[in-house]
Amino acid sequence: MTKTSAGIKVALPLLACLTLPVVAFAAPERIAIFPFELDDTSLQGSSADDLARVHRLDEQLASALTATGRYAPVDLRALAPQIAAQSLRVCDACAVALAHQAGAEVEVNGWVQKVSPLILNINLVIRDAASGRMLHAGSVDIRGDTDESWQRGLAWLLEHRILSAAP
Repeated sequence: MTKTSAGIKVALPLLACLTLPVVAFAAPERIAIFPFELDDTSLQGSSADDLARVHRLDEQLASALTATGRYAPVDLRALAPQIAAQSLRVCDACAVALAHQAGAEVEVNGWVQKVSPLILNINLVIRDAASGRMLHAGSVDIRGDTDESWQRGLAWLLEHRILSAAP
C-alpha cells in the first residue's frame, strides 16, 4: 500500500462526514412552572379534594413539559413566599418578573376556574420571561369535579392547544 492510497482511505471517511447534514439540537428552555391557582366561583367552596387535584395538576404539568425535551424547569423554592403572596393569573407582569428573577427564559402559569361542581375550566399561559410576550395559551372546559376529569382535561389542553402550538 502506498502513502497515497493510505491517505485516501483516511480522507474519504472524513469527507463523507463533511457532506452529512448538520443537525442542531437546541438546549431546552429554562421554564418557571408556577403552581396552579384555584379560582372557585361556585357557591359550594373549595374542598380538600380540589386542593389535592390542583397539586396533582402541578405535577402533571411539570412532568409533561419536561418530557417534551423542550423545557427544563428552574427551581422556584427560594421564591415560594413571593409566589404565594400574589395571584399570578391576574398579574402577568408579576409572573414574568418572578420567572426572570429565577433565571427562566419562559414562564407558565395555570388556573382552574370552578364555576360549579359540574362546570370547570383549566387555563394555561406560557410567556417569554424577558419581554412578557404571550407565546402559547389555551383553555379547556371540563365536566365533572373528579380526579379523572381534571387529569384528562389538562392532558387534552397540553396535547391540543399548548404543545401542538409550540415549535
